[in-house]
Amino acid sequence: MGKSTRRLSNRLKQLRQDAGITQQDLADAAGVTRQTIIAIEGEKYSPSLEVAFLIAEALGIGIDEVFQLHRRAG
Repeated sequence: MGKSTRRLSNRLKQLRQDAGITQQDLADAAGVTRQTIIAIEGEKYSPSLEVAFLIAEALGIGIDEVFQLHRRAG
């Protein structure tokens, strides 16, 4: 049986822009830094579960609308 890899992707930038808010506005609403939002949008950082929920809550949508887990068989 092969090893599977997982990758977390997100639609954060598009959802944030659709909501008409800045990275700083979202960061303030979620209680994180703007640098955290930048890193998540660039998929350079996977947030903790708590931060993922806080971001989704700040956008007024479900966590699964923001973040998706992709599995690839290896």
